[in-house]
Amino acid sequence: MRFFSDNAASVHPRVLAALQDANGQDTAYDGDALSAQLSGAFSALFGTDVEAMWVATGTAANALALSAICRPHQAVICHSEAHIEQDEAGAPGFYTGGAKLMLVDGEGAKISPETVDQRCAAIRDDVHQVQPAAVSLTNASEYGLVYSPDEVKSISDLCKKRNLRLHMDGARFANAVASLDCHPADISWKAGVDILSFGFVKNGGMGAEALVFFDKELAKETHYRRKRAGHLQSKGRFLAAQILALLDNDLWLDNARSANQGAQIIAVAAGNRLIHPVQANEIFIRLTAHEANILRQAGFDFYDWGVGQARLVTSWNQSVDDITPLAEAIAAL
Repeated sequence: MRFFSDNAASVHPRVLAALQDANGQDTAYDGDALSAQLSGAFSALFGTDVEAMWVATGTAANALALSAICRPHQAVICHSEAHIEQDEAGAPGFYTGGAKLMLVDGEGAKISPETVDQRCAAIRDDVHQVQPAAVSLTNASEYGLVYSPDEVKSISDLCKKRNLRLHMDGARFANAVASLDCHPADISWKAGVDILSFGFVKNGGMGAEALVFFDKELAKETHYRRKRAGHLQSKGRFLAAQILALLDNDLWLDNARSANQGAQIIAVAAGNRLIHPVQANEIFIRLTAHEANILRQAGFDFYDWGVGQARLVTSWNQSVDDITPLAEAIAAL
């Protein structure tokens, strides 16, 4: 009955089992046997040589990634509704030592090469103005829209033209891959992404996210930044255990497919109430205050999202039987 957020979903049983299996004694910090497997596991997943490290939160993953590609006197271009702008309490500026976020707009919280290029063109090349160093895009976006491989590559091509690095906030990267039914490489390194924040907490994890460096040089100083930021956990094997359990046999992808399929059930029921196409596991619908109250009186929990709008999020652990009552209630309004 709870459709607030996939952050609130339960932990997958295989993750809990992996945590129990890891509950022995091993080297502290990231020197343990499980942490040592991360880069190899992600290299196999993406089909290229990468370096990967765990962090505890998505905010830390994004902010550490940006600190690797943006210096204190520079800027990161992102959407005005991006998570790094709206929901991370200034963490990117804190971790980068003061770098600025330069905001652009776009339908469905997606950016385009045209908007990025226009933003860059408006900046004078002199010491009196902050110069952009990177672009950050969110896949799936804050409104659940997915960037295709061609869309990511078009932004990457502009980044190369402008000498900018490209970061992808992949809090729902799994949902994007499941929606596109593509190889994870197709919307990451093959499309020109330098660093990926790979989300796991929303998708069956308990408290672990991954930073995946497709340019391994960028990882070197990030190890020091992670420690300085207070994110080098002493029992890091428990974070690595979660990630490896979700990567095993593509559990991460199965979970995302389940959440996406649940969202489609609600999307069909919502019909012309939909504000945005449903491409991942977030659904934005038009609801009057009275209609929202009817749903809440029936026991359904969700966020209001502006006047006359609501956001619903499906999770990996919600079955068809869990989701159908909400779909029927929306259809009956």
